[in-house]
Amino acid sequence: LGVLGSTLFRGAARGSFADTLSTYRSEPDGAHGLYLLAEESGLSVGRVQQSLEVLAAGQNLALLGVEFGEGSPGAGALARRFGLADAGVALDDDEEEAVDEAGRELHRGLNRLKSSRVSKDEREKLLEHVRGGATVVYAAWGSGADPFLDALGVKRTPADAALELRTLVPSQPTPFTVGVERVEARVQAWLELPLDAVPLLVDDRFDEVAAALVPYGQGQAVVLGAPELAMNRAFGKADNAQFWLAALGAASATGPLAFDEFHHGFTSDRSIAEFAKKYGLHFAAAQLLLGLALWAAALRRFGRPLPPPEDVRLGSTDALYATSRLYREGKHFAFAAGLIANGAAVDLAPAAGLPSKASPKEIAAGLRARGRDGAANALLEAAREAPGAKSDADVLRVARASAQARAAVTVRWPTARPNPNSQPERNAAEAGARPRLRPGRTEPPHSPQRKAS
Repeated sequence: LGVLGSTLFRGAARGSFADTLSTYRSEPDGAHGLYLLAEESGLSVGRVQQSLEVLAAGQNLALLGVEFGEGSPGAGALARRFGLADAGVALDDDEEEAVDEAGRELHRGLNRLKSSRVSKDEREKLLEHVRGGATVVYAAWGSGADPFLDALGVKRTPADAALELRTLVPSQPTPFTVGVERVEARVQAWLELPLDAVPLLVDDRFDEVAAALVPYGQGQAVVLGAPELAMNRAFGKADNAQFWLAALGAASATGPLAFDEFHHGFTSDRSIAEFAKKYGLHFAAAQLLLGLALWAAALRRFGRPLPPPEDVRLGSTDALYATSRLYREGKHFAFAAGLIANGAAVDLAPAAGLPSKASPKEIAAGLRARGRDGAANALLEAAREAPGAKSDADVLRVARASAQARAAVTVRWPTARPNPNSQPERNAAEAGARPRLRPGRTEPPHSPQRKAS
């Protein structure tokens, strides 16, 4: 709890919650100053908080400290990030680590879990985007294998970690180094370039390349082996700020420039329009139709009705038994029979295409018009017998007729095979006229069966 609380408080600190080289981070190793510098200088800059598989046409990108890989870090890399290597966690030597030679971590706080590497599909989309004429400014982190640089034909050689600060000078006049005499920064890796690449910054003593312009298709990539150049603490040194003004100005000459924050752990919700842009409008429409179908299917339940809970069933049985006793003691046979007949008419009204307020004769006529003569005859019989009911037997006949009318229009679910020795008519009538009683309870004292016995 103490470690978790400390991590949450540190992660919520103002300006320090984001990753290293994130444009949201105001700490010395962040890149918030670079974003503000470009924004205040009038350059067209923004942020990308979605996958690189969805790229706008004509948009240029700035990738600062972004990792390229085939997937997310494995258990060994996560164990190294959280310092669990001494706890007996197995580590793989071939897993790339997000820590440079000096031990400076790329991911901070809870972003160690939220940030992700650039996937293979994203890398292919990015390369296709560059071939189409876009410009990418890539500040590579570390000195290990990099699939994106391999596609560009650029190799990296680790720099000497003992040399903390290097002086870099322009190798030749270019639009990316206008007004720059020298820059000072710590170099992580020296670059080995293809034949068509143009060196931008080289070491003033060893003539090693630290930044270069690499053509690729119709576009180009500005590769930096010194990511510290983009950090907030580096802007007050030499001509570092002027270098970024010239480089970002040349990179955004053909379109707006966006800093990638998706792979630093910042994501935004995708809309249907973005989904359609990525996969096609037909897939977006199919997804919408599938959602509507699932919603419509969720509005109804398929199969036989579920039995009510035991307490609800017993309570309803007791209420029905008490009501029937009041009707029987008060000799309200006609009233009870009328309720049964009217209830059957209300239930059959939708089957006849009429409102529930229609009379039984109108409902019967509607049922006959739809070819349901049996239900119409049973409903008329119940309505005719109800006013003259004077005994339990009369109420039983009305209930039997109402049950037959309902059965004629209701879907009959398969039930158990009936007992051949039983009396179907009597059982159906009793089931429609009498409520189910509690186990062990005898028949009501005034029921016809009790009187007959």
